[in-house]
Amino acid sequence: MSNVDQFKQSFREEAREILVDLEAALLELNERPADMDLVGRIFRALHTIKGSGAMFGFENLAAFTHNLESAYDEVRNGRLAVSGELVDLTLSALDQIRAMVEEGSGQAGGDAALCQSILGRVQVMTGKRSKAMPEAAQAEKSSCVLEPLHEWHVSFHPGPGMMANGANPLLLLRELGALGGMALKASLDGLPPFAELDPERCYVSWELVLTSSATLEAIRDVFIFVEDQCELVIESARELPAAAAGAATSAESAQIVAVAEKPSLLPLTDADRTAQALEEKRGQQGGRRVYDKPDMATSLRVPAAKLDQFVDLVGELVTVQARLSEIAARSEDAEISAVAEEIERLTGSLRENSMNIRMMPIRGTFEKFRRLVHDLARELGKDVELTIEGAETELDKTVIDQLSDPLMHLIRNSMDHGIEAAEVRAAHGKGATASIHLSARYAGASVMIGVADDGGGINAEAVRARAIEKGVIAAEAQLSEQQCFALIFEPGFSTAKQVTDISGRGVGMDVVRQRVEALRGSIEVESKPGEGTRVTLRLPLTLAIIDGLLVSVGEAFFVLPLANTLECIELSSRDIAAANGKHVVNVRDEIVPYIRLREHFHIQSPRPEIEQVMIVETEEGRYGFVVDQVLGDCQTVIKSLGRFYRHVQTLSGATILGNGKVALILDPYRLVQEALRIHAAGGARARPSAVMRESARATAVA
Repeated sequence: MSNVDQFKQSFREEAREILVDLEAALLELNERPADMDLVGRIFRALHTIKGSGAMFGFENLAAFTHNLESAYDEVRNGRLAVSGELVDLTLSALDQIRAMVEEGSGQAGGDAALCQSILGRVQVMTGKRSKAMPEAAQAEKSSCVLEPLHEWHVSFHPGPGMMANGANPLLLLRELGALGGMALKASLDGLPPFAELDPERCYVSWELVLTSSATLEAIRDVFIFVEDQCELVIESARELPAAAAGAATSAESAQIVAVAEKPSLLPLTDADRTAQALEEKRGQQGGRRVYDKPDMATSLRVPAAKLDQFVDLVGELVTVQARLSEIAARSEDAEISAVAEEIERLTGSLRENSMNIRMMPIRGTFEKFRRLVHDLARELGKDVELTIEGAETELDKTVIDQLSDPLMHLIRNSMDHGIEAAEVRAAHGKGATASIHLSARYAGASVMIGVADDGGGINAEAVRARAIEKGVIAAEAQLSEQQCFALIFEPGFSTAKQVTDISGRGVGMDVVRQRVEALRGSIEVESKPGEGTRVTLRLPLTLAIIDGLLVSVGEAFFVLPLANTLECIELSSRDIAAANGKHVVNVRDEIVPYIRLREHFHIQSPRPEIEQVMIVETEEGRYGFVVDQVLGDCQTVIKSLGRFYRHVQTLSGATILGNGKVALILDPYRLVQEALRIHAAGGARARPSAVMRESARATAVA
């Protein structure tokens, strides 16, 4: 990849982040149109995209964004009011900007006709404002050219790496000159001998005097993209009378026209008088070179593919380290044992750091659904508010990347089917504004993602009747409420009476289940007719490496997630007899039910005299898992079981132990859920599937 392509890719990554923030700010502005902080945030975002877009060759994008920026500059100056139409136009423009950003050459992308339509409507809007303006305001506008101007002294010293990042200081000077009259003087004092020249470094610095009505913030905005890569000092020297200012502007404005093509050494009397003062300012707040600060926070952008490869290598290293520890345990060599312990410590630290690098807050995923709710509410004619809780909850990037589709389908389903029309809500005593609540919280080694609405809820009997009608279940089938709710995730199942552009084809909820199961997660549905529905996605924190406890049953090995495990107790023949044949154990006067893994997986091996019960915390309370031995803790690299085992719900995956054998990673929550379903069906032990028997057999053989 060439340097130009790298710069463009860097710009696209920056722009994507800015566009997410811009969209969130626009949706907030729609609710709080008088919030000038939001207006400033939007203006700065547009300004940054425009300036950096022009810098990296995205000329069409820069020109398009400039017109929007001008409209919000009018809002900032109090000459244009925020309206729903302006926000909607900007949201539409944002979609076109996003298309231009993603287009490779920077000269196309987006819908050209729609872009022209958007700009035309913005111009009409500002034109109507001018024509309809009261006489006093018209008089104010006509006299704005006579407003007092300020004389600003600007010292601009590009940093060593500014041009290497694609910035062009001459374009910045051209943009600064557009704010008013400008005189400048270039300094070549920093120019090294020819043999030491770095072609990617700017050695020229500038001292400028700008005569303009622009504010300090507007001048600093010109350098917003490179402010942390240069030395920049901006000072107000004096205020000029209106008449003198007008003359000065007309006389000096032509001096900057050729700056980008040929920087001139112009007389700068005022700048010369203040050069010493500017130099003294360096080292003080606002005057020190930012790139020289020893404590400056830095960050590095890394492609996701490289990060995934790094984590995979760490996973392989964890497996090799486990093998080394196994060899050291069998060896009587103290030196090998010491090295193995040191490598285990370093591998643990590396694994923890690699996992932390992959962890990201879910805020970005949640926030982008504000736009979806806003657009669907307009389309459906409903008033809906999106609330967010737990946005700082962190998840593995791989999990977050695959969450968008399931959450989108759940929100669309709530908007179309769950939330009633305004008149229906009023008839049931509900407020006109409906609510959709997105939440995230930790639960042991999992994260619970919730999508709740205060709509009409789900009628379990209606779902059952629809399932019978479509042949999904038999007419005589007896289902619990939870089992009825689970039917909505069946392929092609829908209770909608008519198909709309939003939902009703029975596809979305099936996609939700497939994606969640692919992430080794589970789904729960709670609903009360007339009150609303809550769908909870239970997802693992990470898909790569977990801390676990290694246990054995006969010749088979299993791993229990350490985050869910509370303690281990012994189970003797006397304890079994005292329970009168019940699968329960007394733990400090608390009766805890347990599941025998030997029976669950049909492992044929003699039972030891004293077994071990691993007490695990689940959403259903405390449960025990009976095993033969607890072999100790381990760092487990999770490997997929493959497509043949995709229907095995009680296993999260598998891992390779240090001795080369395979251990199955258990999902305690799903094991308990299966046990509860068996108990609800009458207590009969269902025969394990061929897949389950084969997985247990393969483990024992390995």
